[in-house]
Amino acid sequence: MAKPYYITTAIAYTSGKPHIGNTYEAILADAIARFKRKQGFDVFFQTGTDEHGQKIEEKATAKGVTPQAFVDDVAGEIKQIWDLVDTSYDKFMRTTDPYHVEQVAKIFKKFYDQGDIYKGYYEGMYCTPCESFWTESQLSDGKCPDCGRDVKPAKEEAYFFKMGKYADRLIEHINTHPEFIQPVSRKNEMMNNFLLKGLQDLCVSRTSFKWGVPVDFDDRHVVYVWLDALTNYITGIGFDTNGEHGENYKKYWPADLHLIGKDILRFHTIYWPIFLMALGEPLPKQIFGHPWLLQGDGKMSKSKGNVLYADDLAEIYGVDAVRYFVLHEMPFDNDGQISWELVTERFNSDLANVLGNLVSRTIAMINKYFGGTVTKSSIEREEEPDAEFKATITSTVDKVVVKADSLRIADAISEIFNLFRRANKYIDETMPWALAKDENRKQRLNDVFITLRKQSKSARRFWIALCLQPAKKSFRLTQEGQERSRNVRRSLWMKA
Repeated sequence: MAKPYYITTAIAYTSGKPHIGNTYEAILADAIARFKRKQGFDVFFQTGTDEHGQKIEEKATAKGVTPQAFVDDVAGEIKQIWDLVDTSYDKFMRTTDPYHVEQVAKIFKKFYDQGDIYKGYYEGMYCTPCESFWTESQLSDGKCPDCGRDVKPAKEEAYFFKMGKYADRLIEHINTHPEFIQPVSRKNEMMNNFLLKGLQDLCVSRTSFKWGVPVDFDDRHVVYVWLDALTNYITGIGFDTNGEHGENYKKYWPADLHLIGKDILRFHTIYWPIFLMALGEPLPKQIFGHPWLLQGDGKMSKSKGNVLYADDLAEIYGVDAVRYFVLHEMPFDNDGQISWELVTERFNSDLANVLGNLVSRTIAMINKYFGGTVTKSSIEREEEPDAEFKATITSTVDKVVVKADSLRIADAISEIFNLFRRANKYIDETMPWALAKDENRKQRLNDVFITLRKQSKSARRFWIALCLQPAKKSFRLTQEGQERSRNVRRSLWMKA
């Protein structure tokens, strides 16, 4: 029986169309899920949308529609983009799903009944986009320390969760499970900046708006968005507060990997584990806070006018090329960069010149010299380039597995491309065009392409698993892409 593997993304907030920086997370999770399936795991990949909160209510009001109509529209757009970039999710979760809403209300009541939640008043500075309260001392230059936006004073009645009740247990868990938070720099940040300084009780309800899961025993309150959103990871696979869990929950929980952006690490590595402890449920095995994909010198935002969208990029370069770029350009723990210029350069240098060249010349020569079919070699004798090239193939397979298993997807793809480059070199070393001129070397010519085919199977296995469909022809930019490429090159030449 295949071993289960449960992977999730953070659920996308339905405040608007997701940009390529948001879409990157879905593509990265998909690459990991595909790779695990290739390894024989029974994978369940969940993604979805976060649909409650004050920001949604305000946007819906401004648009003159109900909050439900607003999130239905945006959630549909998000799902459409996730489908466009070919993510192989098993469930697209929405926090307005009736089962989720029902369970969130029950979870809140359970926490209250067991003394984890109490009623009080909150007074502080509130960031609407982040749905977060801050004290004056936590602000950064008077602004939200997470997103840098303006905050406003807020005072309201609220329920609070006793975070300190579980803090010591969480610290012990993190110390005894070094793999729990990755990369290590993220773990150190959470420990030093939050846990070891002492946790404040967390506001878990609101009264200043209505678009949220109602607190069923106090109708003035709705459940605070983070308690609502975080529980999607268990409600989406059938968690039941009364213990009558669905089969998927029994099979897949605890999650093997929560894949999230580094900006929401605090919520996933502190609040979420504590909520699970309060529920008496196991903690996820690993939480990975991936870096950001930056445009220019900062995080993408509509206000800065530096946003790129996956559908716009795919229209020019194709889906496979977009997936390749974002996976290749994002290091393990440092931010990556994206721009039209960088995508064009990477497309031309890697996909067209390395992979495209390898595919086109190999297929062209097999068609020319063998009518499209090579036969299995009956000769065991190898010539000088063969052994070293085959050793490269074997070592590449091992390296890709190690790097992919440690979530270093960009490094794994680099190893695959090193093999593509080595294959191009092997063609140059063996010179099939010269062998084809000598009838006595016909078998050697066949053996060269047999060796290339073996390389192709190994490389393509991982290539397809991580980011692309099988390459059957050279990569080509669309006509608009070619024009953009020329303009980019002119621009770079003018700057030089």
